[in-house]
Amino acid sequence: MRWLLRFSGFFSAALIMIILSPSLQSFPPAEAIRSSSPFSDHRFSFRSSPAFRNADECRSTTTATSGTAVNVCDPSLVHVAITLDVDYLRGSIAAVHSVLQHSFCPENVFFHFLTSIETQNLETLVKSTFPNLKFKLYAFDDRIVRPLISTSVRQALEQPLNYARNYLASLLEPCVRRVIYLDSDLILVDDIAKLWNTRLGYKTIGAPEYCHANFTKYFTPVFWSDKRYSNIFKNRKPCYFNTGVMVIDLVKWRAQGYTRRIERWMEIQRKERIYELGSLPPFLLVFAGHVAPIEHRWNQHGLGGDNVRGSCRDLHPGPVSLLHWSGSGKPWMRLDARNACPLDSLWAPYDLYVHTTRR
Repeated sequence: MRWLLRFSGFFSAALIMIILSPSLQSFPPAEAIRSSSPFSDHRFSFRSSPAFRNADECRSTTTATSGTAVNVCDPSLVHVAITLDVDYLRGSIAAVHSVLQHSFCPENVFFHFLTSIETQNLETLVKSTFPNLKFKLYAFDDRIVRPLISTSVRQALEQPLNYARNYLASLLEPCVRRVIYLDSDLILVDDIAKLWNTRLGYKTIGAPEYCHANFTKYFTPVFWSDKRYSNIFKNRKPCYFNTGVMVIDLVKWRAQGYTRRIERWMEIQRKERIYELGSLPPFLLVFAGHVAPIEHRWNQHGLGGDNVRGSCRDLHPGPVSLLHWSGSGKPWMRLDARNACPLDSLWAPYDLYVHTTRR
């Protein structure tokens, strides 16, 4: 693996350990999970995850046999929101697995799963794959956002569930004061509690910022030529940030009505075509320049290549806590097609998917 030679010191050792570690490669015997529609086809068979237990030093949480019985208001919980949909379910399962694998207190992590799929069968699948997981399913009614969605550079970016993050403040219980939002095409290789403890100060969201990126390209000439719109950034220093990894203060979000602010920009977009790229630009319009910066190690994004070709990418320089296959190329698709990029091998150990043959 010649590409590894570019990394040195501790970082190289850490990557090699991730790839070769028996704890990541050794799974219990596969227990295929099959349920009725829409999970009856070959795409929805997963191994049961190993049991991940808290270290002795962890603050105890409410004991329960299933996530739905846990008190979601327990102050010791780390709250993580992630979407579950048909096309990206395999990625979401791997993301959850990676969070548990690297958490010092995995039993303190509570997952809020947002889905537009029928929830009863999905709950059975999640419980079978992660028997000890603390979680709750939230049915997302895509009718509230579908009329606001405009065409994008890639059809996948137009899916209503991509916009579910806009509604976390109303979907989650009022007692949930903070949440980490994660995309489905990523894995963690570090303890999520470190990300959870990020200080936001007076800001509502925290995310890694990339101020060297060409910010103007995220909006059309119509936007920049109309002062009614472009003046939104006056007296701000806006930087690009990726909305696939965010720490969100839900108390501030609710108080400031940010969901409605995002919706207003989506309404303008439907009439004026002020941007091209899906659910990201409304977040930039509302929050860019008002983001609590988080270390870049928490979103090594772009590993899926660009939005058209999905070409292979290298890691950005520096340490890594989270790898994110944003872009059109997804590791599970490339691995199945035997056309994997080098970094896709880092995703593979977290994959609980059971390959079955169609009859």
